[in-house]
Amino acid sequence: MNHDSEIIFMKEDYEALAKNPANFTALTPLSFLQRTADIYGGREAIIYGDRSYTWRQCHERCLRMAASLTELGIGKGDTVAVLAFNTPEMFEAHFFVPMTGAVLNTINTRLDAETLAYILDFGEVKALFVDRELLPLTESALQITKSNPTLILIDDETALQKPAVKLEVIHYEELLQAGDPEFRCPPLEDEWQALSLNYTSGTTGKPKGVVYHHRGAYLMSMGTVAGWELPNHPRYLYSVPMFHCNGWGHAWTMTLLAATVVCMRAFSPKLLFDLLEQHNITHFGGAPVVLNMLANAPQEEQKHFERSIKVMTAGAPPPAKVLQSMTEFGFDVLHVYGLTETYGHILLSATQAEWRTKSEDLRAELLSRQGVRFPMMEEVKVIDSQTQLAVPADGKTIGEIVIRGNTTMKGYLKNQTATDEAFSGGWFHSGDLAVVDEDGYIQIKDRAKDIIISGGENISSVEIENVLYQHPAINEAAVVAMQDETWGEVPCAFVELKTGKITDAQQLIEFCTERMARFKKPKKVIFGPLPKTATGKIQKHELRQRINIL
Repeated sequence: MNHDSEIIFMKEDYEALAKNPANFTALTPLSFLQRTADIYGGREAIIYGDRSYTWRQCHERCLRMAASLTELGIGKGDTVAVLAFNTPEMFEAHFFVPMTGAVLNTINTRLDAETLAYILDFGEVKALFVDRELLPLTESALQITKSNPTLILIDDETALQKPAVKLEVIHYEELLQAGDPEFRCPPLEDEWQALSLNYTSGTTGKPKGVVYHHRGAYLMSMGTVAGWELPNHPRYLYSVPMFHCNGWGHAWTMTLLAATVVCMRAFSPKLLFDLLEQHNITHFGGAPVVLNMLANAPQEEQKHFERSIKVMTAGAPPPAKVLQSMTEFGFDVLHVYGLTETYGHILLSATQAEWRTKSEDLRAELLSRQGVRFPMMEEVKVIDSQTQLAVPADGKTIGEIVIRGNTTMKGYLKNQTATDEAFSGGWFHSGDLAVVDEDGYIQIKDRAKDIIISGGENISSVEIENVLYQHPAINEAAVVAMQDETWGEVPCAFVELKTGKITDAQQLIEFCTERMARFKKPKKVIFGPLPKTATGKIQKHELRQRINIL
C-alpha cells in the first residue's frame, strides 16, 4: 500500500466516527436553567420588591408556564411576544417561551401604537404577554392590527398606573399555576433553530426583525462570562431593559452563573443607588445616558461605595467626565460595542496593565474606544468599502466594521433582500465607520446608516422624515443626529417650507409627537433650504456641520 492510499484510509477512519446522542447535543441556553436548578436550586434567583424566587422555584415556574402555553397550542415556530418592564415575568419568558419551541419577541415598551401593531402583524404573534400599565397602548394597537393574539396579563402590584382591563385576558399567575411542573420540553434537534426575535430600527423607517438562534445565545452568554470576567453567583441589578436585544443576553448569562438577579421596573438614579446598597449588587449595566444621570443626580441621592461594582455600558463612548464620576462612586466601567444583529456586544475596551500609568484623561480616551473583539466572536475587521481589504492600523484610515462569527443573527425575518445585503461578501456589514489604532483597538468615527442612538434607543432618521413630510407646510425635510449632554444624541430636523406656507418649530415637534413615540420626536427644528448634490440628494454631512456651527 502506498502512502496516498494510507492517507485516504485514515481520512475514512476519522470520518467514520459520527455524531450520536452521547457525543453531540445542540447548544442552547435553556440548559443553563436546568443545571442551575439541579445544583443551586436553593439559592436566591430573582428579587423584585417583596417577591423573591429560588432557582428551583424559577425552574418550576418556567416549566409550568411552558406547559400551559403548549396546552394553548403554542409550539415550534410560533411567535410569542412580551410587552413588559423588567419584572420576574419578563425574565422567566426568556426560558418558558423557547421551552415550547416557540420564538420569544420582547417588545420595546416605548413604542407607539402603530409600530406595535406592525410588529404584532409582521411577526404573526400568537400570544402576547402584556403588563397592565401598557394595556391602553395594546388596546390602541389591536384596533388597527390584523392579528388576534391570546392576551396574558402581567398584573404587577407595584405598578404606578393600573388602568381598567377592557380586553379579554388570561391572568399570568392563574395560567402558570394551571401548568404541569413535570412538563418535558420538546427536544431541540437543531441549535440553529430560532430562539428570539428582536426588532431594530432601519433606514426605511420600518423596524426589521432580527432572528437569533440557540447556538448564538449560548455562545454569547459564555463570551460575556469571559469578557466581563464574571464570577460564580454575582449579584446583578437588571437595569438594562430586557427588550433591548434580550437585555444584552444577560438573563441567560446570569442563569448560567446561578446569580441573584434584582429586577428594576423603571429607572431612577435614586432607586438604582438604593438597590445597589440594599442588595449588595456586584454588577449592573446601562447606556452612557444612565451613567450620566447617575453622575448628575442630586448629591443627597448619590451613594459612594468602598467596594468595587462592575458596570457594563454600551451605546456610545462614555464621556471622560462621566467615567471619572463613576470611579468616584466605586464603579469599574467596561465599555462595549455591539448591535442588535450580533446579540449585543462584539467589541470590548479591554484594559491593558500599562494604561494604569497613563494620565486620567488619556485613560478615559483609551477606555472610550469600542475596543477589540469579544470572546466567542470569531472575527471583527474594519475594511475599505471599495477594495474590501482591511484598513491599516494607523488611527486615520476610515472603513466599515464587518463581523463574522457564531453570535451573528440568522438574518432579517421575511426580508431576504436586506439579509443578503447585510451578509454581502461573507461578512455582516455593520454600517458603522471606524479606524483601527496602532494597538489594534477599533474606534468608531461615524455611522453609514442614518440611525440616531439616543439614550440607548435606535431612532431612524428616515422614520421622522416620513412623518414630517406628512405636514402640509413641509416641502423637504432631513433629520440628523445632534449631540446632547443627557441623551448622547437627539434628532435635529432641517426643513424647507412650501411657498406661502407658515409654521414654527414647536408646531412641527408637536405634529411628530402625535404620530410617533415621544422619544423619536425631533428636539430641534431648523428652517431653510437644504444642501443637495447635483443629482438632488440631500447632503446630510453638511447639515451635521451646520449644527456644529450653530
